[in-house]
Amino acid sequence: MRRLDFFMSSTLSNMHAVVAACSLPIPSHHWSFQVDNLSSHGLLQISLTSNLQECQAFVEEFEGALGKGKGRKLYAYKVMMAKKMIKFNRDFDNFKTACIPWERKIKEVESHFGSSVASYFIFLRWMYGLNLVLFAFMFGLVVLPEVMMGLPYGSIPRKTVPRAEQDRAMDISVLLDFGGYCKYSILFYGFYNDERTIGVLQFRLPLSYLLVGVGIFGYSLMVVIRTMARNSDEGGDGGDDGQFTFAFKMFTSWDYLIGNPETADNKYASITTSFKESIVDEQENQKDENIHLRRFLRVLANFLILCSLGGSGFLIYFVVKRSQEFANLDQDDLSWFEKNEVEFVMSLLGLVCPPLFETIAELEEYHPRIALKWQLGRIFALFLGNLYTFLFALFDEVNAKLEKEKSIRNATIWGLNEYYSNYSSYHNTTDIPPPDIHPADVIRGPCWETAVGIEFVKLTVSDIQVTYMTILIGDFLRAMIVRFLNYCWCWDLEAGFPSYGEFDISGNVLGLIFNQGMIWMGAFYAPGLVGLNVLRLLTSMYYQCWAVMSCNVPHERVFKASKSNNFYMGLLLLVLFLSLLPVVYTIMTLPPSFDCGPFSGREQMYNVVMETIENDLPAFIGNIFTYATNPGLILPAVLLMVLAIYYLNATSKNYQNANLELKKKMQMVNEHDHLNCCLSSLK
Repeated sequence: MRRLDFFMSSTLSNMHAVVAACSLPIPSHHWSFQVDNLSSHGLLQISLTSNLQECQAFVEEFEGALGKGKGRKLYAYKVMMAKKMIKFNRDFDNFKTACIPWERKIKEVESHFGSSVASYFIFLRWMYGLNLVLFAFMFGLVVLPEVMMGLPYGSIPRKTVPRAEQDRAMDISVLLDFGGYCKYSILFYGFYNDERTIGVLQFRLPLSYLLVGVGIFGYSLMVVIRTMARNSDEGGDGGDDGQFTFAFKMFTSWDYLIGNPETADNKYASITTSFKESIVDEQENQKDENIHLRRFLRVLANFLILCSLGGSGFLIYFVVKRSQEFANLDQDDLSWFEKNEVEFVMSLLGLVCPPLFETIAELEEYHPRIALKWQLGRIFALFLGNLYTFLFALFDEVNAKLEKEKSIRNATIWGLNEYYSNYSSYHNTTDIPPPDIHPADVIRGPCWETAVGIEFVKLTVSDIQVTYMTILIGDFLRAMIVRFLNYCWCWDLEAGFPSYGEFDISGNVLGLIFNQGMIWMGAFYAPGLVGLNVLRLLTSMYYQCWAVMSCNVPHERVFKASKSNNFYMGLLLLVLFLSLLPVVYTIMTLPPSFDCGPFSGREQMYNVVMETIENDLPAFIGNIFTYATNPGLILPAVLLMVLAIYYLNATSKNYQNANLELKKKMQMVNEHDHLNCCLSSLK
């Protein structure tokens, strides 16, 4: 205690000396301590301990700079290593940024066209990563085991081109329609064998096919929801919420570390585009409008768009029904258009309707960001309606194929029974060998799963062709005409018709989402479709980046993209759910083909799971699975999930309202402080 009192007294005297030297008028009661009071010794010891720790830390940090000899050299070495570590971390962060695929291309697009156009390419990059993982699942667990451990081509009928089709199996026209050797390859469902185990590893291919087909949806759902949760932290709709927006942009936008002239040009263009975005937001906030006229025009626009949606759905249903009639005719008598009428009409509707919707949307005069969301929703309804109309008509064809397959199966069974009875009676034996028939000569059913897969692949290829031709003709050729004929034309081609094209954000985004929906639905019937989509997305990134930088101009009303991409993700989540329904209906309801695919010979596709549980797993796991699939447990679980979702949604809305109230209070306090500063300056 004596040592503590001595240290206190010396510390107080030093403090008073410092204060006196600095001539600071500090009251003496700030330094008075109740040393005699025993209850204050504990607090005093804690305070002195913290002060001592701060002093020790200060001395340890700077004693090398104040010392001599080895201590000073060691300190200099520590400072040098700390600076090198800071530089290494900065360079490593730059390296990680450079390793992000197409980051520089997207930044260049953003600097010239704004964040709204760049958001499409960010979404395209995200879709490429998702499909790359899906391709790894499908190729590693389905395609590769069949190629490495399955039976070779020509060994069984499902892996052999029929004798009647072999003469034209390699014709270009047949291969472009995915017939011939393409139809009997690893691209489609019918090629895969139905044996429970294959190869020396005893790989369960049918079980793997089913689990991968369903696991694609599960993994996609997990990734989409996780991305939406991450984006929700950013929040906001893209508008400028703070005050003094233009002052901040004017004085704090430039990056003084830029040393590359090209980077400086991109930064200059980015700042200019950012000012345009903020000006549009400010103009929309101050705009006055006739509300009654605006409501009438918006109702009229929605009525016209609903009529267009209904007409497109009817046209697709009519074309699919007509294609089913063509399927019963001789294919040699049909023209190219009649063979590909469905794909042509669906691609043409996807090409014509979005510009029509955009023209009708001019009546509504929404903010560009809101107008984009309406346009996305309408094109989404168009694509989704067209796709489901196509599916309904396609399942009518599937039912017809099932009836035909049933008759062929019955005839095959009758023929085998006749062969066995005749052979047994003629040779008077029960050891009957199988019929000696070449695989190419075996009568087989239509294999409706492969037919569905071919339709999805043809739709995807047709969509790729239309998209690329639209860019080549509608953007590149148009830009060439405007660029080189503008000097010798009657009017200004750049300012008037046709002018340079603008990048269609809504059409391209919905094209990606619609294409991904086809991939999710078609991957179960055509495992090679995922790989085809990976190539499509890879080429689209380079092709569209080149097109937008060389052929397009920024929008007349540049607007800021939403801070969160959850609107895109919400549409993608809805497409994922709607794509799951036809696949689940196929697995649980429709019988598989009897002579093709990994589920042939079973009543339902999901029976492969029950076979695995019964033959390869302990009995109690089968009991658990039976209890878990009991409707008495499923319905309460679903009800509990719905209630949990409702509760979380209500809680989220309450948090949002609380955040809005806090923002209002902070803004009021800021305005009050600003007013007080003004009044004090006037005094």
